Amino acid sequence: LPEDGSITNTFVIVGFPSLQSEYFHLVAWFFFILYVTTVVGNVLLVMVFALERSLQKPMYITMVSLALSDIGFTTVALPKLIARYWWNDGSLGFHTCLFQEHMIHYFGSLNSLILFTMALDRYVAICLTLFCWVVAHIFSGISTVNLTMMPFCGPNTIIQAFCDTLSLISLVCGDTSRHYNTAFAAAMFVLYVPLAFIIFSYICIIISILRMASGEGRKKTFSTCATQGCIISIYYIPRFFVYSTPYFPNLTLTPDKRIATTLFYSLFPPLINPFIYCLRTKEIKEIFRRWVLKQHDITPVKQSQTVPATMSHCR
Repeated sequence: LPEDGSITNTFVIVGFPSLQSEYFHLVAWFFFILYVTTVVGNVLLVMVFALERSLQKPMYITMVSLALSDIGFTTVALPKLIARYWWNDGSLGFHTCLFQEHMIHYFGSLNSLILFTMALDRYVAICLTLFCWVVAHIFSGISTVNLTMMPFCGPNTIIQAFCDTLSLISLVCGDTSRHYNTAFAAAMFVLYVPLAFIIFSYICIIISILRMASGEGRKKTFSTCATQGCIISIYYIPRFFVYSTPYFPNLTLTPDKRIATTLFYSLFPPLINPFIYCLRTKEIKEIFRRWVLKQHDITPVKQSQTVPATMSHCR
């Protein structure tokens, strides 16, 4: 502890340190539109599931869980960042910052586990998806409890878009290597154990695609799974670089690049997930078509039922 015995009880979210003040309102509007679009898109997906009895099946539980998790993550992460650039108010109390850190890692862990369940059989997936909401709290709790035992007595400025483990550990007094290694191990486990299974699942999918007799079926299946593979790559690969920079001296990121990378893998998937898992699912598109035709008093023509585009149905 410092000589005066002072302990930090307030943190300040800085955001992009090199951003000039004349661009603050523009950045605030960008994140506000991003937030509204993400929430509206995912809320619509949840509403469709709740209102349509035909969608209340095990196969859609993972899609709705992912949508709820995306809503939670953006709601925890973005409002304070928007306030930082709109009203120049980036201050957070100590416990509020720890709560945000916990929820950020909770929803991040939850998303990883949900993506893992989407690679499983549909009936196994529904059981594990409900279990994921509990398991994610355990992993995020490891880092939060770890942080509560650390002495924060130095600078209180967080060079990040929100309170996260890496940024908070950098503000701890004394040696932080043990704390960082603990947080890193928990993050790697919850991220890359599911990723290993997902990669194995995709290998099985590719083998199945190559064995398909129908060229049209092979093309449709590959298109669906390739899109999902891009989303998974965006979610996992940048995280590895951000978390691994302290272990690779030649791998350096400036604060602005690190924040931009973090926001990209954190906010881009929740933004486009409703389009990937909703608009590319023919059954949901058919429901939207029926709703539009109903508004115009047009009787819809029945079409054959299709299977939603989740990973477990790419096989």
